[in-house]
Amino acid sequence: MDVSSDNLIAVGRISGTHGIRGQLRLHSYSGNLASLQAAKNVQIRFPAGAIRQIQLKKAAYHSGKFLLTLEGFDTIEKAQELTGCELLLQREQLPPPDADEYYWQDLLGLSVVTDAGQTLGTIKDILETGANDVYLVRDEATQREYLIPAIASVISSVNLQAGTMTITPLEGLLDL
Repeated sequence: MDVSSDNLIAVGRISGTHGIRGQLRLHSYSGNLASLQAAKNVQIRFPAGAIRQIQLKKAAYHSGKFLLTLEGFDTIEKAQELTGCELLLQREQLPPPDADEYYWQDLLGLSVVTDAGQTLGTIKDILETGANDVYLVRDEATQREYLIPAIASVISSVNLQAGTMTITPLEGLLDL
């Protein structure tokens, strides 16, 4: 099985436990329960970076939360060990993204240029703001950072093969 980071997509973060029988609360990045329910195995990435495959016994949606039951984690004490870990699925376990949709992992590291040809830097992080995601773009040479809103009026094009994202900056966006 290929567990290279290129083949794994982060789908959520374990935010805590639920009950005393080892169930876990998952903060889902996508809100896609069907992919989780179809998965037989998941990968857990620990904060230190180690990745471990674990059998998924059950995934459910309950009271506005995703709940997971994992093989070998049947007590609250064992489940607490996974709080803060990321849940990963293999790319082939996920549906392909729609047109103009991308997995975060595919965007990280893209070179960002304006439609006028100015290179801003590379996407270093993606921030969830509620309304829309925001791309943190850093120019390594100058250490200057830009916050680029992930909205259609700003993102002109994404070319994963070329490793570039072209933006049309809103007035004043690059002056911040």
